[in-house]
Amino acid sequence: MQYATYRFSAETNARLGEVGLRPLDVEAIALRALEEDIDDGVDVTTIATVPAEQRGRLAFVARSGGVIAGQIVAAAIFDVVCGDEHTVEFCVEEGAQVDAGTEVMAITASTHQLLRGERPALNLLSHLSGIATATRAWVQAVQGTSARIRDTRKTTPGLRYLEKYAVRMGGGVNHRMNLADAALVKDNHIAAAGGVEQAFTAVRERFPDVPVEVEVDTLEQLDEVLDAGADLVLLDNFSIDQMTEAVSRNAGRARLEASGGLSLDRAAAVAATGVDYLAVGALTHSAPVLDIGADLVVLG
Repeated sequence: MQYATYRFSAETNARLGEVGLRPLDVEAIALRALEEDIDDGVDVTTIATVPAEQRGRLAFVARSGGVIAGQIVAAAIFDVVCGDEHTVEFCVEEGAQVDAGTEVMAITASTHQLLRGERPALNLLSHLSGIATATRAWVQAVQGTSARIRDTRKTTPGLRYLEKYAVRMGGGVNHRMNLADAALVKDNHIAAAGGVEQAFTAVRERFPDVPVEVEVDTLEQLDEVLDAGADLVLLDNFSIDQMTEAVSRNAGRARLEASGGLSLDRAAAVAATGVDYLAVGALTHSAPVLDIGADLVVLG
């Protein structure tokens, strides 16, 4: 079965826009997920076991506690599969903390359609909720400080916008979405340019309106880029004592971001140094999925 290119309803487009997601991105992911599940064939199990005229209600239920993200994405899967022949119930708000046993959302439609969309929808909902849950744990760990938890570009290819959306639902903030949003001068750029100050100056001259962040490995490099006028400095693998000294030397001139070797049990101590951000790649590349199940009730 081939799915034609699908345009979501005005309601779905509006919901996606409200949470900062682009309909075309979600559409591409939904189509790809459904196509790989069918792969020019049919759902042999469902066709063999389920009467064609049967309808049902598929409830997505949290099996463990966590933060919910991606309901609108899961619902979009069923928009593609079912067209207008379904109803969606959102039982909790996006970003809500839920307990095990909470019904998160439900779809009523043809049972054939429900089972066709179940796994792609559940995969995305569980993955995004896992990211939101992990992010919330980091956000809570630095509560009481001014530090924010920020993601990186260490995202799953094709899923960046969704994964960064899930970070926002968990209370984190996004770093750049792509290489054009901002400059991040890292060690390889510094080596190629001949030094940290040279690299920063080259970006500032070529792209004067673009925010420039510079990665530094030492306090001496920090002094160089602060004097050059960096907007944001990434402190790579600094110790707690080095971060504290960096905050003192910075004296509010630039925003400071801690990165490298961060762990949840050290988050509070890192935030207490006075840095502005903790960069946590693990939010998107290592977050475990939230355990969510799908329970079918046959309606007739």
